[in-house]
Amino acid sequence: MAVSVNLGKALDKAYENSSLEEILAAPPSALAGLTEKHDVLLSELGIKTVQDLGSNKYFAVAGVLVALSGKTG
Repeated sequence: MAVSVNLGKALDKAYENSSLEEILAAPPSALAGLTEKHDVLLSELGIKTVQDLGSNKYFAVAGVLVALSGKTG
């Protein structure tokens, strides 16, 4: 099944027409709001691509905690 998602506002203009594979292989600065300086800082944590950022266990846990915070009584 084909899926279409508009990521225009989430991506740097240079990556708006890129394939998913190209975006995942791109540096974190491919995401809107991040710069090459962020690429350098994140690389010190071993994060060199968007895929690395998205699959980092610490960022994943933080995301789950934030999602859960809206569900607590």
